[in-house]
Amino acid sequence: MTAFTDGQIDAPKRPWYKRIFGSGGPVIPVVRLQGVISQELKPGRLNIASVAPLLEKAFKFKKAPVIAIIVNSPGGSAVQSRLIAQRIRQLADQHEKKVLVFVEDAAASGGYFIATAGDEIIADPSSLVGSIGVIMASFGFVDAIARLGIDRRLYTAGKNKSTLDPFLPEKPEDIERIKQMELDIHDVFIDYVKSRRASKITLPDDEIYTGEFWTAKRGLGMGLVDGLGDLHGTLRERFGKDVTIKSIAPKRGLLQLPNFGLSARGDIAGDVIAKIEDREIWSRLGL
Repeated sequence: MTAFTDGQIDAPKRPWYKRIFGSGGPVIPVVRLQGVISQELKPGRLNIASVAPLLEKAFKFKKAPVIAIIVNSPGGSAVQSRLIAQRIRQLADQHEKKVLVFVEDAAASGGYFIATAGDEIIADPSSLVGSIGVIMASFGFVDAIARLGIDRRLYTAGKNKSTLDPFLPEKPEDIERIKQMELDIHDVFIDYVKSRRASKITLPDDEIYTGEFWTAKRGLGMGLVDGLGDLHGTLRERFGKDVTIKSIAPKRGLLQLPNFGLSARGDIAGDVIAKIEDREIWSRLGL
């Protein structure tokens, strides 16, 4: 399945004589990574399972001067973000290709993690970038069930098995343990960004790795992005007006529709919940 189907780039077909004799500008494959990053195989979600086949197809364009990747994501799963970024670099090294990343609305948190896998990051001046931090959220319903007169019964083996249970009071030791997990994950994020952009970032650690996000216009001076612009303009400027942009997107067929936006019967409620969760993550950026 895939988690991104909107806004695909449709490249105009070259004249027949150019297609036959191989004349004309270069063909550059483009992979769009749009949506919340999650291990769930649901519409609008990005993960290594949905992304890897598209990346592998793009890197098979042997004559392509570069591989272009569009990132439009507010973040999500730390693990899936790292797996996707890692796969991009593996393929880039294997095929000896440069990767240009183009940011649309946002490359924030896990979206920025993926963006840093590019050799260059180019964004619209109003794009949101950064948010190099970790967040975990939950709800507490202890007072609610007490007011309703509900007596909850929970049985566990292992003293910490009930951590994050929303119907139990928070325990200081649970909060401390969760905070340490966040710090561990944050360290992985910071180390990866440094491995890719340490020579470009101009601000000290305590100003750049705070979880804050900025417009790309400001991020350019901070070293978070390498340039301001858009995909079409940048590729035409660098590779000529005859450049052909080839969208690498999943094939859509009648039998594939349940995986590309239409839920299988019985899973509609799950998709509605997923969309609400996605909306909440995007809203953290004001988008």
